[in-house]
Order: sequence, then C-alpha cells, then structure tokens
Amino acid sequence: MEQMLELSEEEANSTEHLDSQVQKAQEQLIALKRQQDQIEKQKRELEELSRRQEELERGRSEMTDKLTRSLVVLEREAYDSQKKLDQIRATRESFDQHLALLEAIDPKSWNPADLHKELSRALSTVDDARAEFSQQRSRLTAASDEGGEVALPEAAPEVGGLGSANGFVQWMQIGLALTLPLIVFGFIALLIFLWLAARTQ
Repeated sequence: MEQMLELSEEEANSTEHLDSQVQKAQEQLIALKRQQDQIEKQKRELEELSRRQEELERGRSEMTDKLTRSLVVLEREAYDSQKKLDQIRATRESFDQHLALLEAIDPKSWNPADLHKELSRALSTVDDARAEFSQQRSRLTAASDEGGEVALPEAAPEVGGLGSANGFVQWMQIGLALTLPLIVFGFIALLIFLWLAARTQ
C-alpha cells in the first residue's frame, strides 16, 4: 500500500509537472506570437517608411529637373521680352520724333517764292518717316515671328508710285493750296494787262 501511495504521488507530481510544462509552453507560444506580431508591425512600418523615402527621392529629383529647366526657359523668355521691349521703346521714340516733324509741316505758312525748296524739304521729311517706319516695322515683324505680335499698319507706297488714291488727292490739295495764290495773282495780272491793252487801242 505504501508503494502504491508513493507511486500515485509520483504520478500526481508528474502530471502536475507536465501540466506546468504545457502551460509554460503555451505561455511561450503566446509570447512568441506577440513578438511575431510586433516584428511584423515593425516590418510594415519600415516598408512604409522605405516607400515614402523612395517617393520623396523620386519626387524631389523630378521637380528639381523640371524647375531647373523651367528657370532656363523663363530666363530666356525674360531676356527676349526685355529685348523686344527695348526695341518697342526705341521704335516709339523714333515714331514720336518723325510724327512731330510731319505735324510741323504747314504749307500755308510757306513763302511762295521758296515753294520749290519748302516742298522738297517736306517731301524729304515724309520719305525719311516712311523709310524709318518700314525699317522699324520689319524689325518688329521679325521679333514677332519669334513670339508675340505687334500689329502695325502696312507701310505706305512711295509717293512717286501714286499707289493710293487718298495720298494722291491729299498731295493735289497741298499743291492747290500752294499754287492758288500764284494762280489768283496771275489771273489779276492778266485782267490788268487786258484792260490796259484795251484802253490803249
């Protein structure tokens, strides 16, 4: 009986020991499972950080390249625009000067004795203005071909070509205004001459 009691106590101790071992193993499994979950979470976080870092490098490289190239283009555009603006300012000053000279022409104030000289000077002023207009218009048109449009009227034809009916009529009116005093004077002189000739007979 004593031996049986000893054996049953040993078996009980052995069963308790096994239960304890099983419980320990289960606790270790639970701890390992938690550790595995934590490691997987850290792995996902590291993968997300790596993905975002790659996105940062790619985006930074892309935008650095685009901004650098855009700055070069904008610098060139600014230079071209400044050059064109300088050309427009110079053209405007030139046109202002020629316009002032043309507006200063007053055929009514000319001395009939100097009519030929005054007319030649006025025509020379008009020709200079026309040549300057054509030259500056060509420059602005060439600049407009590169970008931007400056809409100026077509250059007028030469006076000698009588290309415009309005221009011809205008010059006829100027000519009539200049020669009218001479015509009136000649007509009065002819009447006096005829009257004197009629009296002497």
